Amino acid sequence: MFIADAHLDLAYNALRGRNILLPAVQQTPDEEGIPTVGFPDLRAGGVGLICATLFCQPDSPRSPGYKTPEEAHVMAWQQMQWYQRQVEAGVMEFVTSGTRLPPVRREEHGRDAHATEKIKAILLLEGADALRTPDDVKPWSDAGLRIVGLAWKRTRFAGGTATPGPLTAEGVTLVKALDAHRIIHDMSHLAEESFWQLLDHSGGPVIASHSNCRAFVPTDRQLSDEMIKALIARGGVIGMNFYDKFLIPPAEYGQRRATLADLLRHVRHICDLAGSARHVAIGTDMDGGLGREQIPQEITTSADLPRIADALRSAGFSDDDVRNVMGENWLRFFRQHLPG
Repeated sequence: MFIADAHLDLAYNALRGRNILLPAVQQTPDEEGIPTVGFPDLRAGGVGLICATLFCQPDSPRSPGYKTPEEAHVMAWQQMQWYQRQVEAGVMEFVTSGTRLPPVRREEHGRDAHATEKIKAILLLEGADALRTPDDVKPWSDAGLRIVGLAWKRTRFAGGTATPGPLTAEGVTLVKALDAHRIIHDMSHLAEESFWQLLDHSGGPVIASHSNCRAFVPTDRQLSDEMIKALIARGGVIGMNFYDKFLIPPAEYGQRRATLADLLRHVRHICDLAGSARHVAIGTDMDGGLGREQIPQEITTSADLPRIADALRSAGFSDDDVRNVMGENWLRFFRQHLPG
């Protein structure tokens, strides 16, 4: 079965000290929790494609980070250079065009067949402050960047999570530059006003790489039914986020662990809104400022992602629907919208 995970903060974690080359169980727990992702885990889980992020932490009283676009630019390039080193070492492979996507079916040659496979990755910039001007879009695109989310918290370009606001004039200009270079828009962290304005200003492809349903977790970090329907209408795909705070209803959060049943409730809701299982997939955000104790309890590392397929089947999803959710929806979308 083809499996894709559309949101992993690999370079961010590597540059703050985690050894992503090791299995998660061999990595040292830190202030963000028990690690859940390493290259060996992705291979063991049969993950054929990921979206690897460039995530720059903005400065705040709780977390030091960038204060200027130039500082964000430097941080993002440091992460890009980490990915490039993995490519040079033969560990990763950038997927920059539709022709470089992996096949749905891979030949199996025994238990260890994929133990040394390159991790195939599409690069995603989460929060666009690293783009100092629209002129930065071309060199980033030339380096392999294919997806951009304008905001995490508020940026110079748009309102973001817990920081409401519209697209700015700079944001409208940047959207045009991204569209000119066929960059996919990630809507996951956009404030609602910015979300709708981006859809008005851009006819380009849109996704939500790691977002869940506001119907069950009513915060601005989740997508409302209207936002989900708008993404569906534009042919977008929504990746389910594994963070328990985004899976469990507020009244139950902190009282119990999240489970795959919670995840499947979000999956089924999107399927119901879409009338099919062709617009929902996986974008775990595992290790994205959280750890093992904050993801569904059936999942220990990325090696356990096939358990989602088992849960979907047990919940009555058809084999075709299971394959779509596990990865073929992402593959279909990127085959249509990546260059080439």
